[in-house]
Order: sequence, then C-alpha cells, then structure tokens
Amino acid sequence: MEGLRCPKTILSLVLQKMSLTPSESVSLPIDLSEFDEVIDVRTPQEFDEDHLPGARNLPVLTNEQRVEVGILYKESAFKGRRLGARYVSQAIADHLAGPLRDITTGWSPLIYCWRGGQRSSALATVLRSIGWRARTLEGGYKAYRRFVMEDLASRLSAPSLELRVIGGLTGVGKTILLTALEEAGQQTIDLEKMANHRGSLLGSVGPQPTQRRFETCLHSQLSKMSPDRPIYLEAESNRIGTVYLPPALWKKLAHANVIELTLPMQERVLLLLETYRHFLEQPESLSDSLEPLGKLRGRAQLQSWHEQITRGAWPDFVTSLLENHYDLCYRRPGSADSNYPPPAYQLALPDHSFESYRDAARILSEAGKIPAAP
Repeated sequence: MEGLRCPKTILSLVLQKMSLTPSESVSLPIDLSEFDEVIDVRTPQEFDEDHLPGARNLPVLTNEQRVEVGILYKESAFKGRRLGARYVSQAIADHLAGPLRDITTGWSPLIYCWRGGQRSSALATVLRSIGWRARTLEGGYKAYRRFVMEDLASRLSAPSLELRVIGGLTGVGKTILLTALEEAGQQTIDLEKMANHRGSLLGSVGPQPTQRRFETCLHSQLSKMSPDRPIYLEAESNRIGTVYLPPALWKKLAHANVIELTLPMQERVLLLLETYRHFLEQPESLSDSLEPLGKLRGRAQLQSWHEQITRGAWPDFVTSLLENHYDLCYRRPGSADSNYPPPAYQLALPDHSFESYRDAARILSEAGKIPAAP
C-alpha cells in the first residue's frame, strides 16, 4: 500500500482498464447494511448539506479545488480534467496513507459522488486494484435525493399508515410524552429534535440542518418503522424554524388521529421554567428575543415582559407570555385555520412529573385503535 502514495501511480491505475476486477455499480433502492462502509467523496461543503445515512466523508477535491477545476474546465475541458486528475490522485494517496491505512482484506465499501461519475469511479478503481470490492452508486447523490423524495411520498401516502399526533397548548409536555411513548415501545418521530428547533420564537437550540438533510433524516427514520403500527408525532406548523415539513407529510397530517394533551397552567409554567432554564441564566438574550413581539402584542405588553424579566419574576412572566401570546397563537385542531382534524382522544395530566407522562403513554399503548379522524 505504501507504493500507492505516489500520485502518478494512482493516476495510472485510475486511467487504465482493470481486466481482473470488473467495474461494479449498484442502483437504488439498496440496503446500505450490505456494505461495510458508505463513503462520500464529494467536497466537505456538499457533504454537510446532506449525505447518505451513516456515510463518511473522504473528499477527493476540497471546496476550493472543485471551484478551481470547474472554472478551468469551462475554459478548457482538457486542462480542467488534467488538473482534476492531479488533485484527485493526491487526495486518494492521502486517504490510503491516512483514514484507510489500517483497513484489512475483504472490505466492501459503497462509494458515491454527485452524479456517480469520475470522482467516485476514480477512488473505486484504485480500491479494487488493491483487492477490495468497492462499488459505486449509480447516479450518485443526485439519484439518491430523487429516491428519498419519491419513496417518502410513497410511504406517507400508504392508506395503512396511521399517524397519531400529540396536540395541545405550549408547555403541556408534548415532547416529553413522545419520549415516554418511545420508552413504552411505541414508534415515534421527534420532528423538533430532527430540526434542532423547538418550533417557536424562543425555540432555537443551535444550528439547524439544511432542508435536504432534514428530509433525508426523516426518510431514514420512517423507512425503519413498521407501516402496520401507529407512529406518534408532535403537532407542528408546516415550518420548524428554517426547515419545512415535506408536502407529503403535511398532507398526511391533515388526516391524522389527534390526541389532545392538557396540563394545568401552574404545571405548564413550572415545566417551561425547567425546559428553558438557560434563559433564566441569560435574561438579556431573552429580552432581545422578545423584541419581534412588539408589533404583534404592543409596546406596553412588551415593556411589561421586560420589567418582569429584570425583576426575575419568572412565574409571572411565563404565565403572562402564555396567556397573552402563545395561547392566543394556538390553532386548535379542527378549527378553520388548523391543518389538523378535531381531537379523537383527550388526555388530561394532573402534573408535569415524568410518571404522569408514563401513565399517559401506557394508556395510549393499551387503547388500541384510536377512532379515525372524520
């Protein structure tokens, strides 16, 4: 393997015809578990935007090199290919001397690039020459992206698929109930966790995934679930922070079975104070985050909230924020402005202890079939 560190040696292997090991490619749909590893040879920027589940990024071009080669290619296809081959050869040599150094015989990776063309074929050809069974994905990521959206729509349109939506006012613990349901062995999808956002003005918890990444993760999780068992989700608007629910999911949710969760106001306040404790430790950032509400709720109300924050009157502040903003924004399932049908089932929790959510999860698990939405 040490001899393959030389870029010229690698380039010759890429360009020559391999008579002993025929070129292999696989087409979608595929079972990724058939491969020892999935390798994405696109640039780090392309990889960060989205990639196949579990893929590792071993780029054969950097972000800057891809731009440079593309510009030169427009001027001269020959010069662009020559420069690209030089960069790709060096990158493959570096991967063999680094990340792939300790891999033993019998390794069978799946390799892909943007369209299943030169970048993935270059690495696959060298790996086959070593003796590994490297296969490429026909059509590359572009084909995978098309497959994800088509398969996602197909799965969500299946008549047998039952979605159960946990609805309720802000602060009733819908996400906690999802956790308890998963603990009880039920199928759940946490869209807010997937979007890295709690779905409200104060819901940001960090950088969000791209739209493509969000949809890939949703498809990956849904494809692992049984279509013959209900799937629980939390009621969301069609947008969570900066990402949108796929149209097929939004349409399916319009016919889902809604479970309405309620919790006394005092318990909602206590739960929110625990969930958003970081705002109590950084009240300045909370005040700044509320500024957009000035136009919606009026400057007098906004000033009242600022004063409560300054005084540290947290229970009063949260109660006021719920009553004078969040509860007013709530679109009750079944109303004219809601995408969701009327609740088919109601659950009233006495408090926000996790034991109460466990009890609710047990009740839902034992309830069997929930009446279909009208």
